[in-house]
Amino acid sequence: MMAAEKKTIRKITQKSPEAPKETKKAPGMVSQSVAPLISKEFAVIATGGKQYVVSPGTMLKIEKLQGEHKDGETLTFDKVLIVDNGTDTTIGTPFIDGAKVTGTIKAIGRNKKVETIKYKQKSRYFVRRGHRQPYFLIKIESIK
Repeated sequence: MMAAEKKTIRKITQKSPEAPKETKKAPGMVSQSVAPLISKEFAVIATGGKQYVVSPGTMLKIEKLQGEHKDGETLTFDKVLIVDNGTDTTIGTPFIDGAKVTGTIKAIGRNKKVETIKYKQKSRYFVRRGHRQPYFLIKIESIK
């Protein structure tokens, strides 16, 4: 009789095959509730040896630019590769003539320290160096 009781307990505790399974999203996927908030207008700009996809209102962390700059200053990026306003797409060869993206500097700072270590065993060789990369935090205002 004990064996019969164990079988019924197992049947009750087993999950039914109709139970909904939890799905995991890929790290880069945007949930549907956030999707309507993303602007349809975007551009691809080149600065600091990198390319960035920007839209009005986005915050962007870029490499420090040459020259004297202060918080609140307006920057104009003229190396625009692609502009899409939701209906028309313009692709440059390599850049679009007359296209500009403007942004405001919100912060000037330095990233966390990156440490490098050189070590050779049995020879008393140990070198530790640190570096903090400067950056600009920019809010994109408009795409023209």
